[in-house]
Formats: sequence, C-alpha cells, structure tokens
Amino acid sequence: MSERADYPGVLRRLAAMTYEALLLSGVVAITLIFPHLLIGAFAHQIAAPVLLWVHLFLILLAYFVGFWSYGGQTLSMKTWRIRLVTKTGEAIRPAQAMQRFLWCWPSFALGGIGLIWAFFDRDRQFLHDRLSGTRLVAAQQV
Repeated sequence: MSERADYPGVLRRLAAMTYEALLLSGVVAITLIFPHLLIGAFAHQIAAPVLLWVHLFLILLAYFVGFWSYGGQTLSMKTWRIRLVTKTGEAIRPAQAMQRFLWCWPSFALGGIGLIWAFFDRDRQFLHDRLSGTRLVAAQQV
C-alpha cells in the first residue's frame, strides 16, 4: 500500500471534511443543543459555557473515535471512499484513534497548519496523521 495511488487527493479529503461538518451539525443539534434546550425549559437555567464546551468535546470525541476505531470510516469517509488505517495498513486501535483526535485540534486551530502540511508531505498526509501514526487511504469499493 505504499503506492501514491492509494492515497486520496487532498481536495477529496477536504471535500469529505466539509461534508462531515454538515453531518455533524445534525449530530450536534440532537446530542448537544436539544438536551440543553430541554434542560433550560424545565429547569429554567442555562448550562455554564464551560459545560457546553466539554459536552461538545465529548460528543465529537465519541463520534470520531467510535467510527475510526470500529470500521476506520466516519459517515462522510464512507461516502467519499476514504479509510483511516495505521502506517502499516491495519485497522487502528481506539487509543490511536484518540491520539489522532487530540492531534487534530492543534492541527486545525493553528491556522490550519496541519491541513496545509498535506500539500508538502510526500504521501499527502495531514500533520495529525503523521503525528499519530495513521494515514488516510482510498477505500476499496464494495
């Protein structure tokens, strides 16, 4: 799997990320906004901002680590036929999925440097993939 043809293009992965954001808006509406609206309506209190951020972080953690650990693909990755694997092409472990999730935050937050990295990387991998020992490959059609 070391041939460059195995790697989905950067623009394809960015399109998948855009689609992922759209899908996540529904997930966040159901798992974050709706429960807090109900709590606010019945308890007449609003959750502290830090609690909302922690709740959002945990939702995203469960979503990404869960999908990456069990199948190697999120919903968007399935649509765009992209799979997350280890450097050797094996399925990633939950601890490795967690590590990738945590590396994604600074990769995005620091001006998207982790995404820009892919344009200069020999295998076109994101920085958070290099740091976590993972890589994105083109998934085989079923």
